[in-house]
Amino acid sequence: MVHSCSSTRIYSGMTMYTFVNNGSMIYLDISYNNLSGSIPENFGTMSYLQVLNLGHNKLTGNISESFGGLKAIGVLDLSHNNLQGYLPGSLGTLSFLSDLDVSNNNLTGSIPTGGQLTTFPASRYENNSGLCGVPLPSCASEAHSTNLHTRNKKTPVAVVMVVGITLFLFCFLGLTIALYRVNKNQLKVEQREKYVESLPTSGSSIWKLSSVPEPLSINIATFEKPLRKLTFAHLLEATNGFSAESLIGSGGFGEVYKAQLRDGCVVAIKKLIHITGQGDREFMAEMETIGKIKHRNLVPLLGYCKVGEERLLVYEYMKWGSLESVLHDTAKGRGSRLDWEARKKIAIGSARGLAFLHHSCIPHIIHRDMKSSNVLLDENFEARVSDFGMARLVNALDTHLSVSTLAGTPGYVPPEPIDPSEFGDDNNLVGWAKQLHREKRVDEILDPELMLKESGESELHHYLRIAFECLDDRPFRRPTMIQVMTLFKELQVDSDSDILDGLSIGDSTIDES
Repeated sequence: MVHSCSSTRIYSGMTMYTFVNNGSMIYLDISYNNLSGSIPENFGTMSYLQVLNLGHNKLTGNISESFGGLKAIGVLDLSHNNLQGYLPGSLGTLSFLSDLDVSNNNLTGSIPTGGQLTTFPASRYENNSGLCGVPLPSCASEAHSTNLHTRNKKTPVAVVMVVGITLFLFCFLGLTIALYRVNKNQLKVEQREKYVESLPTSGSSIWKLSSVPEPLSINIATFEKPLRKLTFAHLLEATNGFSAESLIGSGGFGEVYKAQLRDGCVVAIKKLIHITGQGDREFMAEMETIGKIKHRNLVPLLGYCKVGEERLLVYEYMKWGSLESVLHDTAKGRGSRLDWEARKKIAIGSARGLAFLHHSCIPHIIHRDMKSSNVLLDENFEARVSDFGMARLVNALDTHLSVSTLAGTPGYVPPEPIDPSEFGDDNNLVGWAKQLHREKRVDEILDPELMLKESGESELHHYLRIAFECLDDRPFRRPTMIQVMTLFKELQVDSDSDILDGLSIGDSTIDES
């Protein structure tokens, strides 16, 4: 139940302590009150908090390092108070932070360079007399200015002349070197542009690079050490200018290209469709967060970059492609690769990846586009859920779908219509399967190849029952992914499978050894 708060109530004194005890709170705005004293240390324990506004009060003391514990925070407003001391470096670890305001305080020292703190406008830091560093004037320049004012005014004229002549010579020499480098770099740019123009491109690969300075030298922000020095030029070279020959897939979020780098490493590059309404800072924040998400059943994001209007994501390459292609491509799926044990392993791996996204990520991530083409298979035929980073993160800033709306529907989106002639009256796979289930023709849903094997018909029916529970039209009847994993675990007890060995499943978490 949601309770509204009185907008006329004015809090004063040290009443903030009463709010901190609510560990599940996601939105807290107690601005424009008469709150005084220091900010409680245990504010950092509110790991689900996404909006915190303490602005326009009379708060004093330091901003605690414990604020680094606000892992889900998106908006943090501490402006118009009397806060003192340094900005804690832990603020730079807040991956979802998209708006920070500490203006009109008494803060001092340098703005931490980690994370996104240097990307916010100067107005978010103004009126803090001792604060310096990007986006404010540099600390070095302020210190130098102070030294000039306090310097002895009776400096000998001869010393001044010597220093002046020396500086002039250094400037002249520096200018000469700079002009040489500019001419040299200009030649490189012209050579690169000729190279780009000579590259073949796919029909939809139109690069808007004319307004981007030195586009080919743009570095790729990476999360893996072997890719630290990767640039956009390397991606162009590895994909032959994003040519049609390198294209290995396309979908609603963009095109995917296979790229072999100079060191022999093979990666997959997703070129996103143009995303409207999302600024650079929001894009970077989302990518930095997704890059830190690692799980054995998720496709890891290795790096990203923005070139002009284009946005590129670099992923680990999956040898066997998508489950959809393996299921329908006899060349990929022939032999025993997709026998019952392999399919069971893929189903459990996909469920384990979704369970991690739904229950172990903070904030939780809803996939919203789960289908066989978004389940990729690595060299060991282990399932890897892809495109989870394209899903909107569940948070209080979502203006289109509320948290309560999503809470009952994680992991299932009605499928797109399919050829009616293939599935009868119900023109999608789910509807077709449900119709056969209602007509007690369940065996027609199962792959005849599996029915011929000694895999145990009863086990097939058990897994089919779990699938139907996940597709129930009533949200409250659908199991969570934790519950699905529990059902899989129970089925394993009655079989010789060891797929789930070492897995401990709790009420809200999964521990893997």
